[in-house]
Amino acid sequence: MSQQFDDDMYFEMSMPLLGDDFPELNVQTTHGPMNIPGDLKGSWFVLFSHPADYTPVCTTEFVAFQQRFEEFDKIGCKLIGMSVDQVFSHIKWVEWIKENLDVDIAFPIIAANDRIASQLGMLHPGKGTNTVRAVFVGDPEGKVRLVLYYPQEIGRNMDEILRAVKALQTSDNNKVAIPADWPDNALLKDRVIIPPANNVEDAKKRPEQYECYDWWFCHKKLEK
Repeated sequence: MSQQFDDDMYFEMSMPLLGDDFPELNVQTTHGPMNIPGDLKGSWFVLFSHPADYTPVCTTEFVAFQQRFEEFDKIGCKLIGMSVDQVFSHIKWVEWIKENLDVDIAFPIIAANDRIASQLGMLHPGKGTNTVRAVFVGDPEGKVRLVLYYPQEIGRNMDEILRAVKALQTSDNNKVAIPADWPDNALLKDRVIIPPANNVEDAKKRPEQYECYDWWFCHKKLEK
């Protein structure tokens, strides 16, 4: 499906799928030119779009991301903002946030265009011409690991985004699955789930190796 924009050009609407290589983007940001994901290789990253600068919900989101900047940094995860506003608008908005809210935005903000927004599936015709609130989590190899889309009227929960990155890292590093609401799951607390056995022999061994509700639902505590 394609969507016609004001400049009478057509852009193919698409979205990265889980496990895909993140689309290569050469962009201008408030920190200078960047290649994504090339300049982020070796790091986890959260790239998030917002509908427009100088809007109330977006301002609360930027403050909330900045308040968790050090926590993302501690787990080796970089933050990158994005909208289709021009870079000078981003710079002035960041200045406004500092002057009026006393918050320094430390992460870069991409000045995107309709083509980039379409590549990432951020322009939803039913929600107007601004980008929706998209979140993309990429891993150190530049693979797409998580995608979220929120409508313009709903602000995001940054603690959940931080939790999701930690969960992805924990899953990768320990070859386990992560339960709901981890690390405070109602059944398992901070324990993690062992992938189900895929043969009869392993299924028989599981209850001897781990704590289990059944052979297909086994769990363990992560070693510190």
